[in-house]
Amino acid sequence: MSASHAVLVAPDAIRSRFSGAMSEMYRREVPQYGTLLDLVADINARHLADAPGLEAALARAGDLERLHVERHGAIRLGTARELSQARRIFAVMGMRPVGYYDLSVAGVPVHSTAFRPVTDEALAANPFRLFTSLLRLELITDVALREETARILARRAIFTPRALALTALAESAGGLTDGEADEFVAEVRETFRWHGESTVDASTYARLHDAHRLIADVVCFRGPHINHLTPRVLDIDAAQAGMPRRGIAAKDVVEGPPRRRHPILLRQTSFKALQETVRFAGADEAGRHTARFGEIEQRGMALTRAGRALYDRLLAGVRDAAPAAAAGTAYDARLAAAFGVFPDDLETIRRDALAFFRYHLVADHPAAGGSRDLDTLVAAGAVRAEPIVYEDFLPVSAAGIFQSNLGGTEQRSYRANEAREAFERDLGAPVLDEFALYEAAQQRSIDAVLAALDARDRAAARAAA
Repeated sequence: MSASHAVLVAPDAIRSRFSGAMSEMYRREVPQYGTLLDLVADINARHLADAPGLEAALARAGDLERLHVERHGAIRLGTARELSQARRIFAVMGMRPVGYYDLSVAGVPVHSTAFRPVTDEALAANPFRLFTSLLRLELITDVALREETARILARRAIFTPRALALTALAESAGGLTDGEADEFVAEVRETFRWHGESTVDASTYARLHDAHRLIADVVCFRGPHINHLTPRVLDIDAAQAGMPRRGIAAKDVVEGPPRRRHPILLRQTSFKALQETVRFAGADEAGRHTARFGEIEQRGMALTRAGRALYDRLLAGVRDAAPAAAAGTAYDARLAAAFGVFPDDLETIRRDALAFFRYHLVADHPAAGGSRDLDTLVAAGAVRAEPIVYEDFLPVSAAGIFQSNLGGTEQRSYRANEAREAFERDLGAPVLDEFALYEAAQQRSIDAVLAALDARDRAAARAAA
């Protein structure tokens, strides 16, 4: 077969191969992550058995068959070149940069985006995404240390020459063949594996570590080892309670909104980062480095701008009263009390436009008197409204996960210092607006319902003629 007629692998399929390869690698490198996956599988099976109708609802949404697929991972990059190269590489897998997250407000010297699939079809095929952070050198206040950090990062190349060559081939040819796709996955995975040798000596590592543990993690290694992977659990509170029983040291609190009958946005927890052996440049003896952990997420519905504004206001009020890490169960109780004003029934949430919904025409159900009013159709049972799953992240929650796995004693005094324009310049592209993506998905479903009703009316008119 000529090159011009070669069969190309779909980006969704390449992403599935990549996420599977990453999962296998991480379970091998971090055995405790395998224990976490077993816990999640047990909880999900029990939850499905105890919640009548949930399995059918997940199946309708296309979530049942991908329930056991890892939902996301996270990496930390050091330079604009690395970020731009990552954007091109993830594009081969159908992953686009969505959202801008400024974590500096929580004392973490990075800003971030999430590379993820964006279409309904791509998300249904495989929802895997990578939360990708870029070190903000300007937040290192020690000028000499900042300049040394820049020199160290300038010397490294995190992607293999072959990975970059295959990326360029995919860009020019419109994709990769089966063999090329397998080679691409293997080459890219090499970037994210654990490297037990530091590129700097112990003294340099110590100075970077003292400035901020995350700076040492980003700067002192040949590549951005994946620092966690994340399965989806249907009951994150059960997972939080179950981790210690499996010998897993869980972080203190679940990040995100409180437990609800109808979950919103994203709840996350993790086991604490492991201490791992590292050999420093020019040294015979080994040292220790803390970076990698395992995370669990429970996803709820995507909120509209109005819903998100309400969420942010309620969360800020609770966190201003007492930080989550310091408050424990008392924080959880205050969080639940504060969120009592956020409706927890689907119809109120929908009618108040607090969340996005996907609409489906109920087969063989007569439309309510020929109405085209969506609320009337939903009330009559002619149209079914199902919440759209939130596919993105929460900056406060991400910072909470970061801090809990950096020891909890880090610098927290960075001012609100959003730098989206600089991030997009380094990225080489604008980040997509997650609210616009959900709004478009909701509107597509409404348009499909109205088109189906029109088709039904035309068919009925022809039958009556």
